[in-house]
Amino acid sequence: MRELALHILDIAENSISAGASQIRIEIDEQLKEDILKISIEDNGKGMNEEMLAKITDPFITSRTTRKVGLGIPFFKAAAEACEGSFSIESQPGIGTRVEAVFRHSHIDRMPVGDIIGTFLTLLIGTPEVHWLFEYKMDDRHFVFDDEPIKETLDGIPLTEPAVMKFIRETLEEGVQIVKHPESLNVMG
Repeated sequence: MRELALHILDIAENSISAGASQIRIEIDEQLKEDILKISIEDNGKGMNEEMLAKITDPFITSRTTRKVGLGIPFFKAAAEACEGSFSIESQPGIGTRVEAVFRHSHIDRMPVGDIIGTFLTLLIGTPEVHWLFEYKMDDRHFVFDDEPIKETLDGIPLTEPAVMKFIRETLEEGVQIVKHPESLNVMG
């Protein structure tokens, strides 16, 4: 995978396959500390200790559609190759939390990539899931919760072009303001 957004997509798809009704994706760029932290947390079926111990093995997967599970082992390898770390916590019946930490400035760190497109794909593709997205940079943050939008739409599909445009613009603006707070003065 050439960008971290694709790892996020793969892990979130694991959460969907595990029956999660709520998935939280968090990207935290702490530039002063030279850290990039990515976490995906769900309330899916979770894993027992035996499966959890094997999950970073590329030849182990809980999916029935393929024989190997490369997403988690590759995500772990990507973090560790950039002087980072990887952790996964899971409890049966409660859910799973995956976290990868990277040295932000490491020459081998993949770019975050199209996180907005990735999140939009997940949201539109699985509207039955309650999606939360948080983007942080240093002391600034943006949170997107799809539940208020779904309640307001009252049955109008997320695939409606005007709705998709609104969601994309909300995400883009929120991330832009976190990345470039000086743009508030220009926009305001």
